Amino acid sequence: MKTIKDKEIAVFKDFQTAFGFKNPMQSPRMSKAVISVGVGSFKDKKKVDIVVDRLKKITGQKPVLRGAKKSIASYKTREGDIVGAVVTLRGKRMYGFVDKLLNVALPRTKDFRGISDRTIDEMGNITVGIKEHIIFPEATDEELKDVFGMAVTIATTAKNKKEARLFFEKIGFPFTKETKESKE
Repeated sequence: MKTIKDKEIAVFKDFQTAFGFKNPMQSPRMSKAVISVGVGSFKDKKKVDIVVDRLKKITGQKPVLRGAKKSIASYKTREGDIVGAVVTLRGKRMYGFVDKLLNVALPRTKDFRGISDRTIDEMGNITVGIKEHIIFPEATDEELKDVFGMAVTIATTAKNKKEARLFFEKIGFPFTKETKESKE
């Protein structure tokens, strides 16, 4: 079975014909994966620790806690209060995480029909929202009362949305088959 890294290297042949690239270094590749979790609603320190611990198990790297930039009275937050946790993966850990996301986690998602191509931004990055962290095999043994969601952003060197869409398709991202009626 080909790994994500092997697929990424093999993408150049498709880009050579589609976009006229002459050098393999012109083809897009992943630069980093950023996994972020909001914990702003958890006032309990133990719940924040649970989120940090589970995110550490899922990604294999300790998350960085993020504080609020300013105080907002209606949300009862003060400047510096913990509102999120972020992990940035590069290199082998990034490829391992993306491989696990595509081949293990997303197929375990309930009623999963694919990723919309609207999640790709104009700069060639994709952001996938995950409602329940328990789709990852490292997180299934815990209690189900503290389920949280996360956002996974994969940054690429693609120059536009069209290049990024072809790149993600070739490395194995399952996109939805949208019809013209559903886009309107």
